Amino acid sequence: MSALNLDHISKIYQGPDGQVSALQDFSLEVSTGEFVAVRGPSGCGKSTLLLIAGGLLAPDAGKVILDGEDVYAKSLEERARYRSLKLGFVFQQFHLVPYLSVLNNVLTAAIPNAANGTRERAESLIARFGLEPRKNHVPGQLSTGERQRAALARALFNEPKLLLADEPTGNLDRDNADAVLAHLEEFKSQGGAVLLVTHDETAASHADRQVELGQLSTK
Repeated sequence: MSALNLDHISKIYQGPDGQVSALQDFSLEVSTGEFVAVRGPSGCGKSTLLLIAGGLLAPDAGKVILDGEDVYAKSLEERARYRSLKLGFVFQQFHLVPYLSVLNNVLTAAIPNAANGTRERAESLIARFGLEPRKNHVPGQLSTGERQRAALARALFNEPKLLLADEPTGNLDRDNADAVLAHLEEFKSQGGAVLLVTHDETAASHADRQVELGQLSTK
């Protein structure tokens, strides 16, 4: 079963020296229970690909089908809600709210879909990622590895169908990087899908399948 289908996606930016083609007629399917890594050098369109896959940047051509639904056929409001329920995002820079505790950062994932038991869910994830002693600390009081684990807990809060990971190990030492990749593999083994973009060969080696992207082209 397909979790994500990128169907003939193209994206062009207007640059100072003309049009820059970030993606051109690119197609990719990620199945349920599959871990796919997209590799390529900096500036090859990896982040553009992830933004489009995540419903955050409309392509100029092509369709994005997430869990059987056309993401960009939805209104902005519908798309935001659908994204919050179906997707989890993990970024290199973590994007934690600096003035909120670990617990409250994880709970921000509940805002679009407030329901009973949200605190218990957050507490459970925090314990799972070994952050219980740090749950009342703000991000500035955490180690780099702890910040990424907090970000993972937030990403998993709504039990998404698909995790989108943008260089999630880029700021981590090898031990912490391996721990994050193990959590991604665990998510996949439990029936989730993972799309990882990275230039790191070691990170990509954890995936079931690798896809290569080339350099951006200028017209």
